[in-house]
Amino acid sequence: MPRYEHVIFDVDGTLIDTEKAVIYSLQKMLKEDYNRELEASELYFVLGIPGAVALPQLGIKDISHANERWNFFMKDFYHTMSVFDGITDLLIALHKQRMLQGIVTSKTNVEFDEDFVQFGITKYFSHIICADDTEKHKPNPEPLLQYMKISNASPETSVYIGDTIYDYECARDAGIDFGLALWGCKQHNHIPAKYKFETPQDVLRVLNKLER
Repeated sequence: MPRYEHVIFDVDGTLIDTEKAVIYSLQKMLKEDYNRELEASELYFVLGIPGAVALPQLGIKDISHANERWNFFMKDFYHTMSVFDGITDLLIALHKQRMLQGIVTSKTNVEFDEDFVQFGITKYFSHIICADDTEKHKPNPEPLLQYMKISNASPETSVYIGDTIYDYECARDAGIDFGLALWGCKQHNHIPAKYKFETPQDVLRVLNKLER
């Protein structure tokens, strides 16, 4: 039997390429609302964590308003977003093998509906945990623990695939094996992982080799 029964994915930087949309919209919001101009490299830390966690690190006080404005400007950059090459084929293959697929994301439910659902691949996921489904967020393990609670998954038969250090820390502290999605990762040399996947096809190849 396959070692894993649940393959759980992050969204941004793992399933869909949203980096430009996230960074460009944040730059635009900061310029329009706060007259601040920051380089993209100064904002990469926001990738992989909720806006409610990222915005205070920029010294912003009215988090709710700023997050709303950030999401408003995201719409200007939807054209830059896409599903990573090979992801749809991977999801179809895992579905055919009857592996349960899930999502644990730092997007809120509204952001998930606006940014992700449009790509037509939501049907492959049996359970989805968004930022407002838990009190604590990545890198805290609570989102993955909540996923296991609602799906009856066990840490031993689950693997979490993401692209940031926050994803790794979340998986580590939840006791779940972690696979790093190199196709969406910026600093892979600084992120420990049980598996490092060059492409989505590597996920299928590696998982099919494992037995328990």
